[in-house]
Amino acid sequence: MLNRLNHPGPQLNAQLEGWLSQVQSTKRPARAIIAPHAGYTYCGSCAAHAYKQVDPSITRRIFILGPSHHVPLSRCALSSVDIYRTPLYDLRIDQKIYGELWKTGMFERMSLQTDEDEHSIEMHLPYTAKAMESHKDEFTIIPVLVGALSESKEQEFGKLFSKYLADPSNLFVVSSDFCHWGQRFRYSYYDESQGEIYRSIEHLDKMGMSIIEQLDPVSFSNYLKKYHNTICGRHPIGVLLNAITELQKNGMNMSFSFLNYAQSSQCRNWQDSSVSYAAGALTVH
Repeated sequence: MLNRLNHPGPQLNAQLEGWLSQVQSTKRPARAIIAPHAGYTYCGSCAAHAYKQVDPSITRRIFILGPSHHVPLSRCALSSVDIYRTPLYDLRIDQKIYGELWKTGMFERMSLQTDEDEHSIEMHLPYTAKAMESHKDEFTIIPVLVGALSESKEQEFGKLFSKYLADPSNLFVVSSDFCHWGQRFRYSYYDESQGEIYRSIEHLDKMGMSIIEQLDPVSFSNYLKKYHNTICGRHPIGVLLNAITELQKNGMNMSFSFLNYAQSSQCRNWQDSSVSYAAGALTVH
């Protein structure tokens, strides 16, 4: 059992409620969302745009795909605990699905230390708990730590997860921030034709976002190779795009749209730094 996020529950609950109450839900429930994983003061309001699209009445299993920030990992890893504690209530890990994934031989186990150190999954747990509150005893979670996968591995994992994505009672939460810009991130791409630095960053991010909306994993890989945009969840996003491609081959009709974009601050000179956040949802037609 892991105790995640030692925020006081009532205060966190009120914050999440406030952000969610300011957002509209779209017509159809999300089958997958992409949402950020920074501190809530930075990206809580952005993430609400994605979580508002979750329908707790149909969702029974939530796959949370987060990138590995701390340990080198060439595959994907599963947690070794049964329960994640959040300040709202405990979330149960689905041992049956874990068993199915484990049997494929494609996964390793995260150590407890890795699990505790990694925030890319952790930051989604309170939001998941909040979005599912009205059905809190009726769902399980499947946390998956995604390593630095090659394109062919992204395809393999995409294929594997596609059968789960096809099921309307499953939801995929893909954890990713967008551009990390500045000297401390060793990334300072700047297209002066866009105006100020923060506008160049936004233009770069939105290029990537529109490629994700086209649901094309190859174009997304090419975009990353060309611009090296520091999208930390690029591998989980790659896995999702490959899963979608697999389902489209079988005639499933889906669309993805981004609903919100934000930056932690507006960079105007080389000393500045910022992280970008985007929230979006995949719907099945």
